[in-house]
Amino acid sequence: MTATLALWQKHMTKFWGHSEEALGTLLSPVLWVLLFGAGMGAVMAEGTAGIEDYTEFVAPGIISLTALTGAVVGGATLLDERLRGIMKEYLVAPIPRISIIMGNMLSSVTKATLQSVVILVVAALAGAGLTQNPLEVVLALVLMATYSLGFVGLATAWAVRASSTGGYHALIFLFNLPLLFASNALYPLDLLPRWLETLARLNPTTYLIDTLRHMLYGADPVIAPALSAAVVVGFAAFGTAVGYWSFQRATAT
Repeated sequence: MTATLALWQKHMTKFWGHSEEALGTLLSPVLWVLLFGAGMGAVMAEGTAGIEDYTEFVAPGIISLTALTGAVVGGATLLDERLRGIMKEYLVAPIPRISIIMGNMLSSVTKATLQSVVILVVAALAGAGLTQNPLEVVLALVLMATYSLGFVGLATAWAVRASSTGGYHALIFLFNLPLLFASNALYPLDLLPRWLETLARLNPTTYLIDTLRHMLYGADPVIAPALSAAVVVGFAAFGTAVGYWSFQRATAT
């Protein structure tokens, strides 16, 4: 546990020490809320989507995007350390190997959580009616962090195998965007074509977003919250297991 926290601290210190990384990471979701939210809000207001406040509607979707971005960044950090030989130093150190991957995962989830808090603040300033129950906010952030952990695991699985940063980002990009657009992040499920709605219901992102809308903004859930939570937790367990298994296989050779 001490080694995990030490690696987490190293990654977070590097994050805060590089102002361009911290600024870019925190500014990106702000631009999504302000620019995309405002633009699509005008479109939705003139349509038949039945969305009264698009900022409230899209904020949980942007939080899910933040979780995906955090996973990609976490995998990229691991890949960079592997390509530069830093990973070999970790492997010969007298620490459990699981600490290496857990330190990276923990820092990635921490960054995603910080971004999510920024999104909630910006959305509230933009007029979104965030719940007044602090427990619901905390539970929503915990659920988001759990979801992020699943994708961090999958990103880790590819990072320990990729031969270049270009190859890593190319595959992640192809994997990332469909998860966002084949979900209810930007538009309601009932407005989607039937084939796309089917894909969305197979996407764990959909379950996270539906529950976040319910917990944070009081929207009526389309999917039972208990089912959504179970899907998110199950996905996190699956992603973490895949990431750990891949890391063990890669470092054993």
